[in-house]
Amino acid sequence: MEGTCAGFRKELVSKLLYLHFKDDKTKVSGDALQLMAELLKIFVVEAAIRSIWQAQAEDLALVDVDQLEKVLPQLLLDF
Repeated sequence: MEGTCAGFRKELVSKLLYLHFKDDKTKVSGDALQLMAELLKIFVVEAAIRSIWQAQAEDLALVDVDQLEKVLPQLLLDF
């Protein structure tokens, strides 16, 4: 599974982080960006897997946003 996931680009992660920093002088190292990109990838993959499990529990063939909404509260608590 690891070989099939592209992950997030450092530029995107950097932009997302800087949008939420209160101080414009805040800096983020390359290692921190790489770590954050990996964390985001794990979070998204976990959300997709849990949504699939929820859809299977409901005997559905397709995953919809409804399944994501059902698993999101517990996922956020786990992270």
